[in-house]
Amino acid sequence: MRMGDWWIATWLLLVGACAEGLLEVSMGRFTEVQLNRSTPTEFLLQNIPANVSFIIFQVHSQYVNVTLSSDKIPNRNDSEISSDAGLLNILRLQQTVCTWYVETAYPNPVLVSALTIPYTERDPIPGACNLEFDLDIDPNIYLQYNLYETTIEFAPANLGHARDATAGDCDTQMGQNTRWRLQYDVYQYFLPENNLNESTLIAHLQRMSTISQVSANGKKLATLTSNDRTTMSFSSIPGQGVVYNVIVRDPLLYTSAAYVPVHTYACNFTATMDNCHTLGSVLTKIFFTIFAFLGLFVCFVGHRFLKTGFFFIGFIIFGFLMFVLLTRVTPLNYSDRLALTAFTGVIGGLLLVGYWWRFGFVYICILLVGLVLGFLVSSIVFFTPIGDFTTFRNDTVFWLTFTCIALLVSMVLLPFPRTLNILSCSIVGSYAVVLAIDSYLYTSLSYITLNILKRALNSEFSTVYTSVPFQTNDFIIIALWAVLALSGAVTQFYREREQPLFPPTPYVIWKRDRERRITNILDPIYHTPPLKERFLASLARFRDLFRKEQPLGERTPLLL
Repeated sequence: MRMGDWWIATWLLLVGACAEGLLEVSMGRFTEVQLNRSTPTEFLLQNIPANVSFIIFQVHSQYVNVTLSSDKIPNRNDSEISSDAGLLNILRLQQTVCTWYVETAYPNPVLVSALTIPYTERDPIPGACNLEFDLDIDPNIYLQYNLYETTIEFAPANLGHARDATAGDCDTQMGQNTRWRLQYDVYQYFLPENNLNESTLIAHLQRMSTISQVSANGKKLATLTSNDRTTMSFSSIPGQGVVYNVIVRDPLLYTSAAYVPVHTYACNFTATMDNCHTLGSVLTKIFFTIFAFLGLFVCFVGHRFLKTGFFFIGFIIFGFLMFVLLTRVTPLNYSDRLALTAFTGVIGGLLLVGYWWRFGFVYICILLVGLVLGFLVSSIVFFTPIGDFTTFRNDTVFWLTFTCIALLVSMVLLPFPRTLNILSCSIVGSYAVVLAIDSYLYTSLSYITLNILKRALNSEFSTVYTSVPFQTNDFIIIALWAVLALSGAVTQFYREREQPLFPPTPYVIWKRDRERRITNILDPIYHTPPLKERFLASLARFRDLFRKEQPLGERTPLLL
Protein backbone atom coordinates (compact mmCIF):
# COMPACT_ATOMS: atom_id res chain seq x y z
CA MET A 1 0.00 0.00 0.00
CA ARG A 2 1.29 3.43 -0.92
CA MET A 3 1.78 6.13 1.66
CA GLY A 4 -1.11 8.21 0.28
CA ASP A 5 -3.46 5.23 0.38
CA TRP A 6 -2.41 4.52 3.99
CA TRP A 7 -3.30 8.07 5.10
CA ILE A 8 -6.66 7.83 3.33
CA ALA A 9 -7.42 4.53 5.02
CA THR A 10 -6.45 5.90 8.44
CA TRP A 11 -8.60 8.99 7.93
CA LEU A 12 -11.58 6.84 6.93
CA LEU A 13 -11.15 4.70 10.01
CA LEU A 14 -11.08 7.81 12.22
CA VAL A 15 -14.16 9.22 10.55
CA GLY A 16 -15.95 5.93 11.01
CA ALA A 17 -14.97 5.75 14.65
CA CYS A 18 -16.17 9.31 15.31
CA ALA A 19 -19.42 8.60 13.52
CA GLU A 20 -20.04 5.72 15.89
CA GLY A 21 -19.26 7.94 18.91
CA LEU A 22 -15.83 6.42 19.56
CA LEU A 23 -12.86 8.65 20.31
CA GLU A 24 -9.37 7.44 21.12
CA VAL A 25 -7.41 9.49 23.67
CA SER A 26 -3.79 9.65 24.77
CA MET A 27 -2.41 9.86 28.28
CA GLY A 28 -1.58 13.37 29.50
CA ARG A 29 -3.10 15.12 26.48
CA PHE A 30 -6.32 17.15 26.37
CA THR A 31 -8.99 16.21 23.89
CA GLU A 32 -11.82 18.60 23.01
CA VAL A 33 -15.07 17.24 21.64
CA GLN A 34 -18.65 18.36 21.04
CA LEU A 35 -21.17 16.23 22.90
CA ASN A 36 -24.58 15.59 21.38
CA ARG A 37 -27.68 14.67 23.31
CA SER A 38 -28.57 11.85 20.95
CA THR A 39 -25.32 9.84 21.02
CA PRO A 40 -23.01 9.11 23.99
CA THR A 41 -19.32 9.51 23.24
CA GLU A 42 -17.01 6.60 24.03
CA PHE A 43 -13.43 7.46 25.02
CA LEU A 44 -10.86 4.72 24.48
CA LEU A 45 -7.37 4.57 25.98
CA GLN A 46 -5.06 1.83 24.72
CA ASN A 47 -1.49 0.64 25.28
CA ILE A 48 -1.38 1.46 28.98
CA PRO A 49 2.15 0.81 30.31
CA ALA A 50 2.64 -1.91 32.91
CA ASN A 51 4.08 0.50 35.50
CA VAL A 52 0.80 2.50 35.63
CA SER A 53 -1.21 1.49 38.68
CA PHE A 54 -4.29 3.74 38.36
CA ILE A 55 -5.67 6.31 35.93
CA ILE A 56 -7.84 9.40 36.46
CA PHE A 57 -10.10 10.36 33.56
CA GLN A 58 -11.77 13.78 33.76
CA VAL A 59 -14.20 15.77 31.62
CA HIS A 60 -14.94 19.50 31.91
CA SER A 61 -17.63 21.79 30.48
CA GLN A 62 -18.40 25.41 31.29
CA TYR A 63 -21.73 25.03 33.10
CA VAL A 64 -23.62 22.07 31.61
CA ASN A 65 -23.63 18.86 33.63
CA VAL A 66 -22.32 15.79 31.81
CA THR A 67 -22.56 12.15 32.84
CA LEU A 68 -19.27 10.25 32.99
CA SER A 69 -19.48 6.49 33.44
CA SER A 70 -17.42 3.33 33.08
CA ASP A 71 -20.38 1.51 31.53
CA LYS A 72 -22.72 2.30 28.69
CA ILE A 73 -25.60 2.31 31.15
CA PRO A 74 -24.57 4.58 34.05
CA ASN A 75 -24.96 3.26 37.58
CA ARG A 76 -24.92 5.26 40.76
CA ASN A 77 -21.69 3.71 42.03
CA ASP A 78 -19.66 4.02 38.84
CA SER A 79 -20.76 7.35 37.34
CA GLU A 80 -20.39 11.04 38.07
CA ILE A 81 -22.71 13.86 36.98
CA SER A 82 -21.12 17.30 37.04
CA SER A 83 -19.59 20.02 34.88
CA ASP A 84 -16.23 18.85 36.32
CA ALA A 85 -16.51 15.05 36.42
CA GLY A 86 -13.78 12.51 37.04
CA LEU A 87 -13.40 8.76 37.52
CA LEU A 88 -10.46 6.83 38.96
CA ASN A 89 -9.72 3.36 37.57
CA ILE A 90 -7.58 0.91 39.55
CA LEU A 91 -5.96 -1.25 36.86
CA ARG A 92 -5.90 -5.04 36.85
CA LEU A 93 -2.66 -6.96 36.45
CA GLN A 94 -2.66 -7.36 32.65
CA GLN A 95 -4.99 -4.52 31.76
CA THR A 96 -3.87 -2.29 28.86
CA VAL A 97 -7.19 -0.74 27.77
CA CYS A 98 -9.71 1.54 29.53
CA THR A 99 -13.05 2.80 28.25
CA TRP A 100 -15.29 5.61 29.48
CA TYR A 101 -18.65 6.91 28.28
CA VAL A 102 -19.70 10.57 28.36
CA GLU A 103 -23.16 11.92 27.58
CA THR A 104 -25.32 14.96 28.25
CA ALA A 105 -29.03 15.68 28.49
CA TYR A 106 -28.55 19.26 27.27
CA PRO A 107 -30.42 19.86 23.99
CA ASN A 108 -27.64 21.86 22.32
CA PRO A 109 -24.09 20.66 21.53
CA VAL A 110 -21.74 21.00 24.51
CA LEU A 111 -18.01 21.62 24.23
CA VAL A 112 -16.04 19.49 26.70
CA SER A 113 -12.39 18.85 27.36
CA ALA A 114 -11.19 15.39 28.40
CA LEU A 115 -7.88 14.42 30.00
CA THR A 116 -6.34 11.11 31.11
CA ILE A 117 -3.62 11.17 33.80
CA PRO A 118 -1.66 8.02 34.75
CA TYR A 119 -0.09 7.34 38.17
CA THR A 120 2.27 4.69 39.52
CA GLU A 121 2.00 2.46 42.57
CA ARG A 122 4.05 4.88 44.70
CA ASP A 123 1.65 7.78 44.14
CA PRO A 124 -1.17 8.38 46.66
CA ILE A 125 -4.68 7.60 45.41
CA PRO A 126 -7.03 10.63 45.58
CA GLY A 127 -10.39 9.86 47.19
CA ALA A 128 -9.54 6.24 48.01
CA CYS A 129 -10.78 6.68 51.61
CA ASN A 130 -14.15 8.02 50.58
CA LEU A 131 -16.93 7.61 53.18
CA GLU A 132 -19.32 10.40 52.15
CA PHE A 133 -19.91 10.29 48.39
CA ASP A 134 -21.37 7.65 46.05
CA LEU A 135 -18.23 6.50 44.26
CA ASP A 136 -16.10 3.89 46.00
CA ILE A 137 -12.99 5.87 45.03
CA ASP A 138 -13.87 9.50 44.40
CA PRO A 139 -11.17 11.89 43.07
CA ASN A 140 -13.70 14.71 42.57
CA ILE A 141 -13.89 18.01 44.42
CA TYR A 142 -17.44 19.03 45.33
CA LEU A 143 -18.25 22.74 45.23
CA GLN A 144 -21.16 24.77 46.57
CA TYR A 145 -21.59 28.52 46.64
CA ASN A 146 -23.94 31.24 47.85
CA LEU A 147 -23.83 35.03 47.98
CA TYR A 148 -21.21 35.02 50.74
CA GLU A 149 -18.95 32.01 50.38
CA THR A 150 -17.82 29.19 48.11
CA THR A 151 -17.09 25.86 49.79
CA ILE A 152 -15.13 22.91 48.41
CA GLU A 153 -15.05 19.41 49.89
CA PHE A 154 -13.18 16.25 48.86
CA ALA A 155 -12.67 12.71 50.06
CA PRO A 156 -9.39 11.74 51.80
CA ALA A 157 -6.75 9.85 49.87
CA ASN A 158 -4.97 6.58 50.59
CA LEU A 159 -1.48 5.25 49.96
CA GLY A 160 -0.75 3.88 46.50
CA HIS A 161 -0.29 0.22 45.77
CA ALA A 162 0.67 -2.07 42.88
CA ARG A 163 -1.81 -3.72 40.53
CA ASP A 164 -3.88 -6.46 42.18
CA ALA A 165 -2.33 -5.60 45.56
CA THR A 166 -4.46 -5.05 48.64
CA ALA A 167 -5.12 -1.44 49.50
CA GLY A 168 -4.14 -0.14 52.91
CA ASP A 169 -6.77 0.20 55.63
CA CYS A 170 -8.12 3.73 55.91
CA ASP A 171 -8.94 3.28 59.60
CA THR A 172 -5.50 2.11 60.67
CA GLN A 173 -4.02 4.12 63.53
CA MET A 174 -1.65 6.94 62.70
CA GLY A 175 1.85 5.99 61.69
CA GLN A 176 4.46 6.16 58.97
CA ASN A 177 2.91 3.29 57.05
CA THR A 178 -0.69 4.56 56.96
CA ARG A 179 -2.57 7.15 54.97
CA TRP A 180 -2.51 9.53 57.95
CA ARG A 181 0.88 10.82 56.87
CA LEU A 182 -0.60 12.30 53.68
CA GLN A 183 -0.90 16.07 53.26
CA TYR A 184 -3.24 18.10 51.05
CA ASP A 185 -2.24 21.35 49.32
CA VAL A 186 -5.23 23.48 48.27
CA TYR A 187 -4.69 25.68 45.20
CA GLN A 188 -6.69 28.54 43.68
CA TYR A 189 -6.47 29.98 40.17
CA PHE A 190 -8.36 33.00 38.82
CA LEU A 191 -9.53 33.19 35.22
CA PRO A 192 -9.21 36.48 33.27
CA GLU A 193 -11.58 39.16 34.57
CA ASN A 194 -14.82 39.89 32.68
CA ASN A 195 -14.27 36.83 30.52
CA LEU A 196 -17.10 34.30 30.37
CA ASN A 197 -15.91 32.69 27.16
CA GLU A 198 -16.22 28.92 27.02
CA SER A 199 -12.97 28.31 25.16
CA THR A 200 -11.10 30.53 27.64
CA LEU A 201 -12.22 28.33 30.52
CA ILE A 202 -11.21 25.14 28.71
CA ALA A 203 -7.78 26.57 27.95
CA HIS A 204 -7.14 27.68 31.52
CA LEU A 205 -8.40 24.44 33.05
CA GLN A 206 -5.42 22.80 31.40
CA ARG A 207 -3.21 24.85 33.72
CA MET A 208 -4.82 23.32 36.81
CA SER A 209 -5.09 19.62 35.96
CA THR A 210 -1.65 18.06 36.26
CA ILE A 211 0.67 18.28 39.26
CA SER A 212 3.33 20.36 37.55
CA GLN A 213 0.80 22.78 36.05
CA VAL A 214 -1.06 23.26 39.32
CA SER A 215 2.15 23.99 41.22
CA ALA A 216 3.34 26.44 38.55
CA ASN A 217 0.10 28.38 37.96
CA GLY A 218 -2.05 28.01 41.06
CA LYS A 219 -1.79 29.92 44.31
CA LYS A 220 -1.38 27.62 47.32
CA LEU A 221 -3.71 28.83 50.05
CA ALA A 222 -3.34 26.16 52.72
CA THR A 223 -1.92 22.74 53.56
CA LEU A 224 -4.25 20.34 55.34
CA THR A 225 -3.15 17.27 57.25
CA SER A 226 -5.10 14.05 57.51
CA ASN A 227 -6.37 15.20 60.90
CA ASP A 228 -8.05 18.28 59.37
CA ARG A 229 -11.45 18.37 57.76
CA THR A 230 -11.16 18.02 54.00
CA THR A 231 -13.18 21.16 53.34
CA MET A 232 -12.37 24.84 52.82
CA SER A 233 -14.36 28.02 52.25
CA PHE A 234 -13.59 31.05 50.10
CA SER A 235 -15.26 34.39 49.49
CA SER A 236 -17.74 34.23 46.60
CA ILE A 237 -16.94 36.54 43.68
CA PRO A 238 -19.96 36.56 41.32
CA GLY A 239 -18.96 36.74 37.68
CA GLN A 240 -15.30 35.90 38.30
CA GLY A 241 -14.14 32.48 37.14
CA VAL A 242 -12.12 30.53 39.70
CA VAL A 243 -10.53 27.07 39.49
CA TYR A 244 -9.72 25.02 42.60
CA ASN A 245 -7.62 21.90 42.87
CA VAL A 246 -6.00 19.78 45.56
CA ILE A 247 -2.66 17.98 45.41
CA VAL A 248 -2.19 15.14 47.87
CA ARG A 249 1.43 14.53 48.85
CA ASP A 250 3.22 11.59 50.44
CA PRO A 251 6.06 13.22 52.43
CA LEU A 252 7.77 9.85 53.02
CA LEU A 253 7.99 8.75 49.37
CA TYR A 254 8.05 12.30 47.92
CA THR A 255 5.22 11.46 45.53
CA SER A 256 1.95 13.26 44.82
CA ALA A 257 -1.28 13.12 42.83
CA ALA A 258 -3.84 15.71 41.76
CA TYR A 259 -7.61 15.59 42.27
CA VAL A 260 -10.02 16.57 39.49
CA PRO A 261 -10.10 20.39 39.28
CA VAL A 262 -13.41 22.18 39.83
CA HIS A 263 -14.42 25.65 38.70
CA THR A 264 -17.15 28.19 39.44
CA TYR A 265 -18.30 31.68 38.50
CA ALA A 266 -20.48 31.98 41.66
CA CYS A 267 -23.45 32.74 39.42
CA ASN A 268 -25.97 30.98 37.21
CA PHE A 269 -25.56 30.96 33.43
CA THR A 270 -29.16 29.91 32.73
CA ALA A 271 -31.12 32.14 35.16
CA THR A 272 -33.69 34.44 33.57
CA MET A 273 -32.55 37.44 35.65
CA ASP A 274 -29.21 38.23 37.29
CA ASN A 275 -27.38 35.50 35.42
CA CYS A 276 -23.63 35.60 34.84
CA HIS A 277 -24.04 37.90 31.84
CA THR A 278 -26.38 40.40 33.55
CA LEU A 279 -25.06 40.66 37.08
CA GLY A 280 -26.14 43.72 39.05
CA SER A 281 -29.68 45.09 39.15
CA VAL A 282 -30.72 48.41 37.65
CA LEU A 283 -31.49 49.69 41.16
CA THR A 284 -27.92 48.92 42.24
CA LYS A 285 -26.49 50.79 39.26
CA ILE A 286 -28.69 53.83 39.94
CA PHE A 287 -27.83 53.82 43.65
CA PHE A 288 -24.07 53.67 43.18
CA THR A 289 -24.07 56.09 40.25
CA ILE A 290 -25.76 58.80 42.33
CA PHE A 291 -23.48 57.90 45.23
CA ALA A 292 -20.44 58.29 42.95
CA PHE A 293 -21.46 61.77 41.74
CA LEU A 294 -21.93 62.86 45.35
CA GLY A 295 -18.56 61.32 46.28
CA LEU A 296 -16.81 63.02 43.36
CA PHE A 297 -18.23 66.40 44.43
CA VAL A 298 -17.12 65.83 48.02
CA CYS A 299 -13.69 64.66 46.85
CA PHE A 300 -12.85 68.09 45.38
CA VAL A 301 -14.96 70.62 47.35
CA GLY A 302 -16.18 68.71 50.40
CA HIS A 303 -14.57 71.09 52.91
CA ARG A 304 -15.75 74.24 51.16
CA PHE A 305 -19.33 72.93 51.07
CA LEU A 306 -19.24 71.55 54.58
CA LYS A 307 -22.94 70.70 54.79
CA THR A 308 -22.63 68.47 51.70
CA GLY A 309 -19.58 66.73 53.16
CA PHE A 310 -21.35 66.05 56.46
CA PHE A 311 -24.43 64.82 54.59
CA PHE A 312 -22.20 62.38 52.64
CA ILE A 313 -20.65 60.99 55.85
CA GLY A 314 -23.99 60.73 57.63
CA PHE A 315 -25.43 58.91 54.62
CA ILE A 316 -22.62 56.33 54.76
CA ILE A 317 -22.85 55.70 58.51
CA PHE A 318 -26.64 55.39 58.80
CA GLY A 319 -27.02 53.57 55.48
CA PHE A 320 -24.38 50.97 56.36
CA LEU A 321 -25.88 50.28 59.79
CA MET A 322 -29.41 50.04 58.39
CA PHE A 323 -28.39 47.59 55.63
CA VAL A 324 -26.71 45.32 58.18
CA LEU A 325 -29.73 45.50 60.48
CA LEU A 326 -32.26 44.82 57.72
CA THR A 327 -30.26 41.87 56.39
CA ARG A 328 -29.80 40.20 59.75
CA VAL A 329 -33.31 40.60 61.20
CA THR A 330 -35.71 40.87 58.24
CA PRO A 331 -36.60 38.60 55.30
CA LEU A 332 -36.78 41.53 52.85
CA ASN A 333 -35.36 41.03 49.37
CA TYR A 334 -32.30 42.91 48.15
CA SER A 335 -34.19 45.64 46.27
CA ASP A 336 -36.33 46.54 49.29
CA ARG A 337 -33.31 46.59 51.58
CA LEU A 338 -31.40 48.83 49.19
CA ALA A 339 -34.33 51.26 48.93
CA LEU A 340 -34.71 51.45 52.72
CA THR A 341 -30.94 51.84 53.05
CA ALA A 342 -31.01 54.83 50.71
CA PHE A 343 -33.92 56.40 52.60
CA THR A 344 -32.24 55.88 55.97
CA GLY A 345 -28.97 57.25 54.61
CA VAL A 346 -30.69 60.46 53.52
CA ILE A 347 -32.31 60.86 56.94
CA GLY A 348 -28.96 60.19 58.65
CA GLY A 349 -27.18 62.71 56.47
CA LEU A 350 -29.79 65.37 57.23
CA LEU A 351 -29.55 64.64 60.96
CA LEU A 352 -25.77 65.14 60.96
CA VAL A 353 -26.11 68.38 58.99
CA GLY A 354 -28.90 69.51 61.34
CA TYR A 355 -26.75 68.83 64.39
CA TRP A 356 -23.92 70.90 62.99
CA TRP A 357 -26.34 73.67 61.90
CA ARG A 358 -27.92 73.97 65.34
CA PHE A 359 -25.14 73.28 67.81
CA GLY A 360 -22.02 74.01 65.78
CA PHE A 361 -19.81 71.64 67.79
CA VAL A 362 -17.63 70.60 64.88
CA TYR A 363 -15.45 68.08 66.71
CA ILE A 364 -18.32 65.59 67.10
CA CYS A 365 -18.96 65.75 63.36
CA ILE A 366 -15.25 65.49 62.55
CA LEU A 367 -14.94 62.48 64.85
CA LEU A 368 -17.61 60.70 62.78
CA VAL A 369 -15.81 61.76 59.60
CA GLY A 370 -12.58 60.31 60.99
CA LEU A 371 -14.29 57.03 61.90
CA VAL A 372 -15.45 56.59 58.30
CA LEU A 373 -11.89 57.18 57.09
CA GLY A 374 -10.59 54.79 59.76
CA PHE A 375 -13.14 52.17 58.66
CA LEU A 376 -11.85 52.37 55.09
CA VAL A 377 -8.18 52.25 56.17
CA SER A 378 -8.85 49.26 58.43
CA SER A 379 -10.71 47.52 55.59
CA ILE A 380 -7.70 48.06 53.33
CA VAL A 381 -5.41 46.50 55.95
CA PHE A 382 -7.55 43.36 56.15
CA PHE A 383 -7.91 43.28 52.36
CA THR A 384 -4.20 42.44 52.20
CA PRO A 385 -2.90 38.92 53.01
CA ILE A 386 -3.01 39.98 56.68
CA GLY A 387 -6.75 39.30 56.58
CA ASP A 388 -6.14 35.58 55.97
CA PHE A 389 -3.97 35.12 59.05
CA THR A 390 -5.27 32.32 61.28
CA THR A 391 -5.37 34.71 64.26
CA PHE A 392 -8.14 36.74 62.66
CA ARG A 393 -10.39 33.71 62.18
CA ASN A 394 -11.59 34.50 65.69
CA ASP A 395 -14.37 37.10 65.48
CA THR A 396 -13.46 38.74 68.78
CA VAL A 397 -9.84 39.26 67.74
CA PHE A 398 -10.84 40.44 64.29
CA TRP A 399 -13.43 43.02 65.33
CA LEU A 400 -11.30 44.28 68.21
CA THR A 401 -8.30 44.78 65.91
CA PHE A 402 -10.47 46.31 63.21
CA THR A 403 -11.99 48.80 65.65
CA CYS A 404 -8.61 49.73 67.12
CA ILE A 405 -7.20 50.56 63.67
CA ALA A 406 -10.25 52.67 62.81
CA LEU A 407 -10.06 54.56 66.13
CA LEU A 408 -6.30 55.03 65.83
CA VAL A 409 -6.64 56.75 62.45
CA SER A 410 -9.31 59.14 63.69
CA MET A 411 -7.58 59.86 67.02
CA VAL A 412 -4.21 60.62 65.41
CA LEU A 413 -5.73 63.14 63.00
CA LEU A 414 -8.41 64.58 65.30
CA PRO A 415 -6.08 67.37 66.61
CA PHE A 416 -5.91 68.54 62.98
CA PRO A 417 -9.62 68.69 62.13
CA ARG A 418 -9.34 70.43 58.76
CA THR A 419 -6.67 67.97 57.59
CA LEU A 420 -8.78 65.04 58.77
CA ASN A 421 -11.88 66.34 57.01
CA ILE A 422 -10.10 67.02 53.71
CA LEU A 423 -8.36 63.61 53.70
CA SER A 424 -11.62 61.85 54.49
CA CYS A 425 -13.50 63.71 51.76
CA SER A 426 -10.86 63.00 49.12
CA ILE A 427 -10.17 59.34 49.97
CA VAL A 428 -13.69 58.20 50.81
CA GLY A 429 -15.26 60.31 48.06
CA SER A 430 -12.95 58.88 45.40
CA TYR A 431 -13.65 55.34 46.65
CA ALA A 432 -17.34 55.95 45.93
CA VAL A 433 -16.33 56.28 42.26
CA VAL A 434 -14.59 52.88 42.50
CA LEU A 435 -17.80 51.29 43.83
CA ALA A 436 -19.78 52.79 40.95
CA ILE A 437 -17.29 51.39 38.43
CA ASP A 438 -17.74 47.95 39.97
CA SER A 439 -21.50 48.05 39.31
CA TYR A 440 -20.75 48.32 35.57
CA LEU A 441 -17.29 46.74 35.21
CA TYR A 442 -15.89 44.08 37.56
CA THR A 443 -13.11 45.19 39.91
CA SER A 444 -11.67 43.45 42.95
CA LEU A 445 -11.35 46.76 44.82
CA SER A 446 -15.02 46.70 45.77
CA TYR A 447 -14.21 43.74 48.03
CA ILE A 448 -12.20 46.06 50.29
CA THR A 449 -15.44 46.98 52.04
CA LEU A 450 -17.63 44.17 50.73
CA ASN A 451 -15.64 41.53 52.64
CA ILE A 452 -16.19 43.49 55.87
CA LEU A 453 -19.88 43.78 55.09
CA LYS A 454 -20.09 40.02 54.44
CA ARG A 455 -18.41 39.31 57.77
CA ALA A 456 -20.86 41.61 59.55
CA LEU A 457 -23.81 39.86 57.88
CA ASN A 458 -22.70 36.22 58.09
CA SER A 459 -21.27 34.74 61.28
CA GLU A 460 -19.74 31.84 59.29
CA PHE A 461 -17.70 34.15 57.08
CA SER A 462 -14.83 34.18 59.61
CA THR A 463 -13.54 30.85 58.26
CA VAL A 464 -13.51 32.03 54.64
CA TYR A 465 -10.39 32.81 52.61
CA THR A 466 -10.90 36.27 51.10
CA SER A 467 -8.28 36.29 48.35
CA VAL A 468 -9.34 38.05 45.12
CA PRO A 469 -7.67 38.41 41.71
CA PHE A 470 -5.50 41.39 40.85
CA GLN A 471 -5.37 41.79 37.10
CA THR A 472 -5.13 44.60 34.54
CA ASN A 473 -8.47 46.22 35.36
CA ASP A 474 -7.64 46.38 39.05
CA PHE A 475 -4.30 48.13 38.53
CA ILE A 476 -5.93 50.69 36.23
CA ILE A 477 -8.66 51.42 38.77
CA ILE A 478 -6.12 51.62 41.62
CA ALA A 479 -4.28 54.27 39.61
CA LEU A 480 -7.56 56.13 38.99
CA TRP A 481 -8.44 56.00 42.69
CA ALA A 482 -5.01 57.31 43.67
CA VAL A 483 -5.18 60.15 41.11
CA LEU A 484 -8.66 61.21 42.25
CA ALA A 485 -7.77 61.07 45.95
CA LEU A 486 -4.50 62.97 45.51
CA SER A 487 -6.03 65.57 43.19
CA GLY A 488 -8.96 66.13 45.54
CA ALA A 489 -6.72 66.53 48.59
CA VAL A 490 -4.29 68.93 46.85
CA THR A 491 -7.15 71.01 45.43
CA GLN A 492 -8.86 71.40 48.78
CA PHE A 493 -5.67 72.16 50.72
CA TYR A 494 -4.77 74.83 48.16
CA ARG A 495 -8.20 76.47 48.18
CA GLU A 496 -8.53 76.45 51.97
CA ARG A 497 -4.99 77.56 52.82
CA GLU A 498 -6.05 81.12 53.76
CA GLN A 499 -9.53 80.31 55.04
CA PRO A 500 -10.62 79.70 58.65
CA LEU A 501 -10.46 76.09 59.83
CA PHE A 502 -14.26 75.80 59.66
CA PRO A 503 -16.93 78.33 58.76
CA PRO A 504 -19.36 79.37 61.54
CA THR A 505 -22.63 77.51 61.56
CA PRO A 506 -25.71 79.15 60.01
CA TYR A 507 -27.48 79.18 63.39
CA VAL A 508 -24.62 81.10 65.02
CA ILE A 509 -24.62 83.61 62.14
CA TRP A 510 -28.37 84.10 62.43
CA LYS A 511 -28.23 84.47 66.20
CA ARG A 512 -25.34 86.95 65.98
CA ASP A 513 -27.13 89.10 63.41
CA ARG A 514 -30.27 89.09 65.54
CA GLU A 515 -28.42 90.27 68.63
CA ARG A 516 -26.64 92.94 66.62
CA ARG A 517 -29.89 94.30 65.33
CA ILE A 518 -31.45 94.44 68.79
CA THR A 519 -28.54 96.20 70.47
CA ASN A 520 -27.55 98.59 67.67
CA ILE A 521 -29.72 101.73 67.99
CA LEU A 522 -28.34 103.11 64.73
CA ASP A 523 -29.64 100.12 62.81
CA PRO A 524 -32.98 101.07 61.19
CA ILE A 525 -34.27 97.62 61.98
CA TYR A 526 -33.83 98.51 65.66
CA HIS A 527 -36.77 101.00 65.41
CA THR A 528 -39.06 98.46 63.84
CA PRO A 529 -41.57 97.07 66.38
CA PRO A 530 -41.52 93.37 67.09
CA LEU A 531 -43.46 91.05 64.83
CA LYS A 532 -46.21 90.48 67.41
CA GLU A 533 -46.89 94.19 67.87
CA ARG A 534 -46.90 94.76 64.12
CA PHE A 535 -49.39 91.96 63.67
CA LEU A 536 -51.79 93.34 66.33
CA ALA A 537 -51.56 96.83 64.86
CA SER A 538 -52.44 95.46 61.43
CA LEU A 539 -55.49 93.72 62.87
CA ALA A 540 -56.61 96.97 64.53
CA ARG A 541 -56.30 98.93 61.32
CA PHE A 542 -58.22 96.27 59.46
CA ARG A 543 -61.01 96.40 62.06
CA ASP A 544 -61.26 100.19 61.93
CA LEU A 545 -61.45 100.16 58.16
CA PHE A 546 -64.65 98.15 58.11
CA ARG A 547 -66.26 99.52 61.29
CA LYS A 548 -69.59 101.35 60.64
CA GLU A 549 -69.75 105.03 61.55
CA GLN A 550 -71.75 105.55 64.83
CA PRO A 551 -74.60 108.33 64.93
CA LEU A 552 -74.24 111.27 67.26
CA GLY A 553 -76.32 110.82 70.41
CA GLU A 554 -76.56 111.85 73.98
CA ARG A 555 -73.77 109.52 74.87
CA THR A 556 -71.53 110.96 72.22
CA PRO A 557 -69.92 114.13 73.55
CA LEU A 558 -69.32 116.94 71.09
CA LEU A 559 -66.20 118.05 72.80
CA LEU A 560 -63.63 115.81 74.31
